[in-house]
Amino acid sequence: MSAVAAPAATLRLGFVVEQSLGHLTHQRHLATAVAADPAVAPAWLPVRYRDDDAWERVPLVRANWSLRGGLRGRAAVLARLREGPLDGVLFHTQVTALCAASIMRRVPAVVSLDATPLNMDTVGAGYDHRPDGDDLLARLKRGWNAAVLRAARAVVGHSEWVRRSVIDDYGVDPARVVVIPPGADLAALRPGPGRPDDDGGPLRLLFVGGDFARKGGPDLLAAVRGLTPRCELDVVTRDPTVVSEAGVRVHRGLASGDRRLVELFRRADALVLPTRGDCTPFVVLEGMAAGLPVVATRVGAIPEQVVHGETGLLVPPGDVGALARALAALLASPARRRAMGRAGRARAEALFDAARNYPRLLALLKTCAAVGPRA
Repeated sequence: MSAVAAPAATLRLGFVVEQSLGHLTHQRHLATAVAADPAVAPAWLPVRYRDDDAWERVPLVRANWSLRGGLRGRAAVLARLREGPLDGVLFHTQVTALCAASIMRRVPAVVSLDATPLNMDTVGAGYDHRPDGDDLLARLKRGWNAAVLRAARAVVGHSEWVRRSVIDDYGVDPARVVVIPPGADLAALRPGPGRPDDDGGPLRLLFVGGDFARKGGPDLLAAVRGLTPRCELDVVTRDPTVVSEAGVRVHRGLASGDRRLVELFRRADALVLPTRGDCTPFVVLEGMAAGLPVVATRVGAIPEQVVHGETGLLVPPGDVGALARALAALLASPARRRAMGRAGRARAEALFDAARNYPRLLALLKTCAAVGPRA
């Protein structure tokens, strides 16, 4: 009789995750990986941007998201620890860990992030974010973030852009910093059937961005108006001020993973995200997964996602003329945009597959948890 392997010990793991923007998509993919792992007993500890708690009623805290998020993250973990021990905790992003360094000394922790504060300074204009200077307060803030990142057993960056900042700007041991990119659902977002070169239809563009202005929506409308009727544009946004017009259809209430949004990806010829401020936008990965060429901007870690001239085209943020020329180039060559779409799908399969990347993140957390608290 063959021996039956004993089941792995269950690990009690906490997941402290920001509840905003692409972090919600990040949590959804992570939850899929956690649900598939019988060795994990998860405790989901959401940190909301706005919440009905004591911190919302303290003016100094209410005005500062980093402080507010850090205090909420600490409170969430402490409340869970009162119910029983945790073997490990994942904090996403570092904001949720800012007040938890003392907890991380007794509970092994991994911090994951899509941008360090200094990374954010480089893309902050799009977020109405004012970069820190080099005064005493800025140096204290940098030291605070460095202490938190160093307290973690491991730090996960969504990109090399982040990894380099964690090491160079915050002094974290390179051996404890790893890049695990986010990913897209490659099974759900398969390339559409395509269409013949000579069907005579307009170039079908797709834009997905809740924050229409920051994501470059006005720039895209200006570029498309000069190409109508040779282009048509589907806009997915929550912005109530954006309205349909000739060649432009506006869609609201479509979240990531919605079958109606998946169908828009399947119908599109290209994804366009001329964002003015971003880190590692999920929609770029979703466009690549759907086999679409991606037209985007050289912002944040997007150049690590899109290979210019191979999987899409990159233009400077805010440059409507460059954006219009990029769209015209795709319009002029169906064969080129199909080749870019195939290359993008291959790149997504190699680097940005949620079914592979999120189990990697979970495995790292499990490894750190299994080691136990620091002596």
